[in-house]
Amino acid sequence: MMKKIKPLAFYLPQYHPVPENDEWWGKGFTEWTNVTKAKPLFNGHEQPIYPADLGYYDLRVPEVREHQAQIAKEHGVYGFIYYHYWFGNGKQLLERIANDVLTSKKPDFPFCFCWANETWSGIWHGLAEKILVEQVYPDEQDLIDHFNYLLPFFKDERYIKVDNKPLFIIYHPNHLHEGDPHYISKFRELAKKNGFDDLYIMASNKLRDDTDLKSMGYDGKISNAFQKAWIPYIKKGEYISHYQYYKNRITELLGFKKKIKPKVLTQDAKAIVNDLQFVESNVATYPCILPNWDNTPRSGYRGVVLTDTSPELFEKQIEKAIDYLEDKNDYPEQLLIIKSWNEWAEGNILEPDRKYGFGYLNTLKSILDKYNK
Repeated sequence: MMKKIKPLAFYLPQYHPVPENDEWWGKGFTEWTNVTKAKPLFNGHEQPIYPADLGYYDLRVPEVREHQAQIAKEHGVYGFIYYHYWFGNGKQLLERIANDVLTSKKPDFPFCFCWANETWSGIWHGLAEKILVEQVYPDEQDLIDHFNYLLPFFKDERYIKVDNKPLFIIYHPNHLHEGDPHYISKFRELAKKNGFDDLYIMASNKLRDDTDLKSMGYDGKISNAFQKAWIPYIKKGEYISHYQYYKNRITELLGFKKKIKPKVLTQDAKAIVNDLQFVESNVATYPCILPNWDNTPRSGYRGVVLTDTSPELFEKQIEKAIDYLEDKNDYPEQLLIIKSWNEWAEGNILEPDRKYGFGYLNTLKSILDKYNK
């Protein structure tokens, strides 16, 4: 008999001002800044996109977080995967929301962390050479400090566990392995010393599914199948890069050539979803699905747009994911990863918007109601 499917949705805690973003991008900057200033970049390009029921929220407001959890729970989402930013030497960013969730004990909704362990640069904003915060792994004391910060979360009854093992996702496995190949084993030791059977360490969908993650110390990974299906279309696409656009613009201003308008890279989501095929790796591999994608609000002409996304196409992805999970009874959990709950500047959302309302969420609920009886 198939275990209960548990959808987990990535959750971006960026919707509140922090001093660093004020300094880099201007006073009061949040992800909404990019969302609201977005413009259509080609014929039929649907920008800006508008939130519906939740509005342009501030995550510092507890009622907003409660409302999000209520909507998610009512539509079958089992829990949120909060992005967690620990850059080394005790440096964190955007930690306030998780801290508030921990101390307030609200919302009463499962969650876990994905450690977004990568350097922040200005690359997606046209500042490729500017390093904003560097990801480092300085010494064992910083590792201990990192674990001690996480420990109260791991101990929280809402924190998602797999067989008494807190679920901890690592976004960039190669970066961590190159920075400190023993980080995971040391984290596991600390977990056992603090009363857990172990940690359940999962790699993100960043690496291909034929990567040997088992030898790197992972228990599971998030499937890379969507990216694998997408890559051939990206390679076929032709567009003028941000850099090339400005180079062309300068030469045009100098009178050497006519202005060349940049072109956004677009791909038909139907073709990608049609090619989508989940496969196993040498660790438990959990399917990952994307309702939509358009990161031009953040990246302008350097962005990529999936066209013709819809709740109906999302349904096809969910069905493929469930078909894949049906014979995975040896997996400790039947996790279905959704990217993402609220990455609005990447046009990657489950939250209700003005175009589809609760369309994606209702689709998820109707399918789960059928399988999770």
